[in-house]
This record gives sequence, structure tokens and C-alpha cells, in this order.
Amino acid sequence: MDNIASYNVARKFEKRALLILVNAVAGLSIFFFGYDQGVMGGVNGNRSYAHIMGFGYFDEQSGIVNVQKPLLQGGIIAVYYLPGTLFGAFLGGWFGDRYGRIKTIAVASLWAIVGATLQCSAQNAKWMFCARTLNGIGTGILNAITPVWATETASHTSRGQFVSIEFTLNIFGVVVAYWIEYGTSFYSQVNSSFIWRFPIAFQIVPLIFLFFVVWAMPESPRWLVKVGREEEARFILGRLRGEGDGAAEAEFQDIHNIVELERKTSSQNSYLAMFFGWGSGKLHTGRRVQLVVWLQILQEWIGIAGITIYGPTIFTIAGVSASSRLWVSGLNDITYMFATLICVFTLDRIGRRWTLYWGSVGQGICMFCAGGLARATINAKASGGNTAGVGGGAIFFVFLFTAIFGATWLTVPWLYPAEIFPLEVRARGNAWGVVGWSIGNGWTVLLLPTIFAHLNEKTLYLFGAVNAATIVIVWALYPETNQRTLEEMDLVFASDSIWNWDAERNFKILKEQNPELVRAAQRGNSVVDPEAGVKGGRQGSLVPRNLSLEAKEYDPEKVEAGVKHDDV
Repeated sequence: MDNIASYNVARKFEKRALLILVNAVAGLSIFFFGYDQGVMGGVNGNRSYAHIMGFGYFDEQSGIVNVQKPLLQGGIIAVYYLPGTLFGAFLGGWFGDRYGRIKTIAVASLWAIVGATLQCSAQNAKWMFCARTLNGIGTGILNAITPVWATETASHTSRGQFVSIEFTLNIFGVVVAYWIEYGTSFYSQVNSSFIWRFPIAFQIVPLIFLFFVVWAMPESPRWLVKVGREEEARFILGRLRGEGDGAAEAEFQDIHNIVELERKTSSQNSYLAMFFGWGSGKLHTGRRVQLVVWLQILQEWIGIAGITIYGPTIFTIAGVSASSRLWVSGLNDITYMFATLICVFTLDRIGRRWTLYWGSVGQGICMFCAGGLARATINAKASGGNTAGVGGGAIFFVFLFTAIFGATWLTVPWLYPAEIFPLEVRARGNAWGVVGWSIGNGWTVLLLPTIFAHLNEKTLYLFGAVNAATIVIVWALYPETNQRTLEEMDLVFASDSIWNWDAERNFKILKEQNPELVRAAQRGNSVVDPEAGVKGGRQGSLVPRNLSLEAKEYDPEKVEAGVKHDDV
């Protein structure tokens, strides 16, 4: 393929080796995202940073920063999300659909390098506000496009595992940020700005590497089909899936057919049209937007933001000293990281819905128990009783919550938006998920300190109730995507009903009506032309006839005789 550079790794590697390289580069992008999020936790508590930004001073007696202007402190964090990552998501989605996944990742890397440079050299709060916003835009672009590139190159049978590995690296980024900050805290000059500037500057290292290495990566074959570069798409799919058994050709034909169907079915392009579903017809893009936005918002309100904010308070209530809190928090992050590996092995086996179910149950129990034990510890202290047992129990449930979250709700809200949108607007669709994440984070950063100030540990009961509500919400509204190709998603969401059970019923019918759209999902992937009787190769592709997302009259016997889906 003359259009594919000689240094492109797809020319040398194929199948599993090529997928590992793609996964590693996507993981590097997600690693930066985790590091960038995690680094501000330690920076906020630094005496030099608090003085330069003007929101507080360091109390020598207590050993912590005394915050005098919490709104200023919180605002510096919040602008990273609102407007930073929110605007970046919209920009990344548009750019990614127009110019491709690889160019978008490269542009975002360069943008984030500029933002990080400005952050680590900030001299006052206004400077930091601008730098944080710019850095947030770069992160938003990366978050909008990286999961899309990953899911569009991965096989539908291991897509969840592919993205789960990346989010293990995401939490690894948080861990690295924490321990770098822990190391710089021992710097001999305690008032030096080096202690907080170096951890921020360190993120430039993976960004520079990402910028250069991404140019050697294969472009998404689905985006190539969308823009008419079909020979390149065939070549890359062949390298990703292998050439021998017809799997790559079957997948290529599915992609080609779904592109034609989407263009015939839908006329929506703008973000506004996507949000309201204008012109989307049977693709129901507006419904998909609402699902991914609210899934990301719920991810914050099930308790992870609360544990991030209130966890250190629970450690203090339990009698953990200021110096020991650093070790306890660091150990919690390490536990969190290893827990994400559970998702690597379970997500493609039990599916997205059951992953969220068991996560909600476990997290809800942890929230109620942590809240109750925190109150019991406070009461025991007030009465002069022994707090070791109840305090240790509260800490245990904080650890358990973050572990369960890492194994469940951390990954799915990021994977789901990259899976469910039509190819024509997939990057912009995933951008809506980042918008939901930005709203959820910005909202909680601003509101939770006030809520905790009024409700204290009772706020954890609120999170427990939200976890219970999510079980019903996911069951009723969120269709399963596990073991389904990206092309099948248009069939899954073709139902006019918002309810999951109607979507599954309609999906079965449409699979019967449109066998040309689901061949890559079948076992055995041999491509057979019913007229010519030819197997394999381009000549063996099924010719699409009257493709439609309009389900015909329901015939239970015909559906039962057709291809069944294990997750229905």
C-alpha cells in the first residue's frame, strides 16, 4: 500500500503483535490522563503552591495547608473540566471525524505539552487558570479520540479487555503521580516551588513520546472506509485480523455496508443535531447521547468523587496521623490499580451490564458501611471509647470501594460511548461521553465540599442510594454491547422504544432481515456468496440488498430459529 508510510508498524507486525502495539500507544495516552488527574491532589497541599496561588497558607503546627479561599482553590481545579475538557471533547470529536484518529491524537499531544509547560511555570492564579484550561482542552481531545481508536481496531470479542488494560495504565498514572510527589516532598528546601513544579512538568515526558510514536501507528480502518480510502482499510484490517480465514474481509464488508446504510438513514452531523436526534431517523443518535452523558455523570455520583474528597477525612477520624495518611493514600491507589485488572478478565465474559450491576451492589454496601463506621468512630471518640476497631473498619470500606470501582465502573462508562455510536459520528459521539465526565467532575468538585460541610459522613449514604438507583437505570435503559460488533450497534438502537427489552427484541428481528450486516459477528467468518457459491476473498462477499433498520412484523418462530445472542 503506497499510501501507508514505510515506517508504519502495520507493515512489519500483524494480528496479536500489532494489536499489542496499538494497545500500548493508546494506553500511553490514557496513562497521561490518569497522571494529569492525579498530580493536582498533591500539588494542592503544597505550601509554595498555596502561597503563589494565594488561596491559603501552610500551618506549621498541623502540618497541612490552611485554605482561606476554597472557591479559588476549587476553581483552579474545576476549570480543567469546565470549560477545559468539555470544550476539548467537542473539538476532538469534530477533528477526529474529519481528519482521522492518528492526527487528532498527535495534535492533542502537542496541545497538552503547551498546557503542561504553562502549568509548571505558573507565577500566579490567573496564569494557572489559563494553563489548566488549556491543558484540559488537550486532555479532552485525547479522551474523545483514544477510546474510539482503540475500539475501532480491536476485535469485537476482546474489545472490553483491550480498553480495560488501558485503564489499568490510567490508574498507574495516578499512582506514579502520587509517588513522584511523595518523593519531591523530601526535597531539602521545603519552601521551594520545585516540589510542585517538577511533578507537573513530568507529564511532558510521556506526551512527547506519544506525539512522535503515534505517527507510526495504523489509522482506524473504520475511519478509512468512511472517507473512501477502502484499499488502505482492507490492508490494515488484514494485518489486524490476519488474511487467511476471511475474517478481515467479512468485517470490511460489514463496515462498508453500515456506512452506506447510515448515510441513507441519517442526515445529522452537528453536535446540536446529535443531542436532539434531529435527522437521525432509526439511528436514534439523541438517545445514545443521553445514555453516555448520564452514565459518565452517574460514575461521579456513585461515590468515587466523594471518596477522593472525604477519604482523607475518614483516615483522620480513624486516628491516622498526617504523615501516615500519605502512606495509606498511596497504598489505596496501588490497590485501586491492581483491582482494574479484574475488569480485564471479566468484562468480555460477563458483559457491560453485569459489570455495572455487581459494581453498584458492592459500592453501595461500602458507602453505607463507611458512613456508619465513620459516625461510630466519631461517637466513640466523643465518649472516650476505643476507636481502633470501628476506625479500621471505615478505612477497610474506603479501600474496598475504590477496588470495586476500579474493577467495574471505572472502565465501562469510557468504553460504552466508544462502542455505541454510528461510524459517521463516532468520534463526536464519544466526545459527548467526555462532556458528561466533565460535567460530573466539575459539578462534584464545586458542590461536594459544601455538601460534606453540611452533611459530613451522611453524604456517603446519598452515594449509596445513587448506587441502588443505577441498578434499575442500567437494567431498563442500557442495552448490552458485549460480543457485538460496532456495526451491530445500529441494529441494537434501531428500536423506537427507549426500553432495553424492546431494543433486544427488535435487534433479533433486524439480524434476521439484514444478514449482510452481522457476518463478522458469526463464528467461522467464512464469506459465502449464495449465488456464486464462492468462499473467501472479495468475490465471496454477500451483496447487500435493501438494507433497512425498519423491523418487519415480529415472527417469534423465525427469530428463535435465527442467530441467538447470549447476553439477551
